[in-house]
Amino acid sequence: MNPPATPSWSHLMAPHGVLRVAINLGNPVLAGLDAAGEPCGISADLARRLAAQLGVDLAWRLFHKADASVQCVRADEADIGFFAIDPLRGQGLHFSPPYVQIEGAYMVRSDSPLQTNQEVDQAGHRVTVGAGSAYDLFLTRHLRQASIVRAPSSPAVVDVFMAQQLEVAAGVKQQLQADALRLPGVRLLPGRFMVIHQAMGMPAGRSALAREHLNAFVEEAKRSGWVAEAFVRHGIEGAAVAPPGYPADD
Repeated sequence: MNPPATPSWSHLMAPHGVLRVAINLGNPVLAGLDAAGEPCGISADLARRLAAQLGVDLAWRLFHKADASVQCVRADEADIGFFAIDPLRGQGLHFSPPYVQIEGAYMVRSDSPLQTNQEVDQAGHRVTVGAGSAYDLFLTRHLRQASIVRAPSSPAVVDVFMAQQLEVAAGVKQQLQADALRLPGVRLLPGRFMVIHQAMGMPAGRSALAREHLNAFVEEAKRSGWVAEAFVRHGIEGAAVAPPGYPADD
């Protein structure tokens, strides 16, 4: 375990006297709201764990889109957030090492001729993703022939896919699997098209000591087994605890 936080650590990590936390509710694998309307999931639990170590209260900043959560932390309106590591998002943010790896998958209609992820990037194929999501950023860089249709948010991706009769939907594999169970006539392509490295983040302008403390906090949560226990507690399947350190460049 990390040594108990000192007042100086609390000041560095939560300079306003409370730990302001940006939570993106658009990724149901990591965060949501409980019956009382309070944030729940592994992201919320990590925030509570950090606040307890620092000896400060929490102030939630709740969003339904990843991009809005990013902007909140980047503008120093929150002290920490939970984001997929991405080079574009890295402007104005410090990412901790990732704590979890999540797969991105494609959904097509049952009668689609597409059978593999490699077949998606063809002229005439329209791929819908949540605007500003990690999938949007990744596919914007990697798709060369297929076009991108941006849904208002990640939870809206499959609805847009169905309503506009698009060729492909892209998103969190677990969410697409759940949608496939409730919707007839759709299927997921096997495997994955990307791995998301989910990390904690803070404004880039914070001190080197604050960045190091956040990094150490995440690494200890993985090393101690806390993250693996959180997977069990929240029934998270299809994700993996991230290995130590930062991911290798793609």
